[in-house]
Amino acid sequence: MTTKELINKNDKVKKARNHIVLFQPQIPQNTGNIARTCAATNAPLHIIKPMGFPIDDRKMKRAGLDYWDKLELHFYDHLEQFINQCHGQLHLISKFAVNNYSQATYADGDSHYFLFGREDTGLPEDFMREHAEKALRIPMNDEHVRSLNVSNTVCMVIYEALRQQGFQGLELKHTYEHDKLK
Repeated sequence: MTTKELINKNDKVKKARNHIVLFQPQIPQNTGNIARTCAATNAPLHIIKPMGFPIDDRKMKRAGLDYWDKLELHFYDHLEQFINQCHGQLHLISKFAVNNYSQATYADGDSHYFLFGREDTGLPEDFMREHAEKALRIPMNDEHVRSLNVSNTVCMVIYEALRQQGFQGLELKHTYEHDKLK
């Protein structure tokens, strides 16, 4: 690869964005934790309604702490409305997927939309079947555990994407005036 091609590739990766998309979230604390993760990773949060709680729920606000003003937040009335505006690669995160999330490529310069289902029922089965090639799974022992917590799953997926992208736009090193680690 020539230097010019490498620079163009790096510029493209820098412009890529990771997006977190929640389909009909039901638990305010999960949504608050996910909002905090989105603020920490510069990822827009997209919420597809209906939600199982009001947007001003105090539990959700408390879980997101004081990061709500740092968050790019979008709402959609239904899944089709979101799909129509999705301009990037869509990844469905589901325990029913075949492909492993850590084997997918995210450092390709495209924007990536990671769609997570409801905490109780996941993504609609017909939608999953229609887009099975876009589905990704986090390996787990589902003989003993029905599913992973969605806020934990969001963290795993977004940080894998960011790792592959070289953690673009994130602070990789932080020092304090009186560093506790020295």
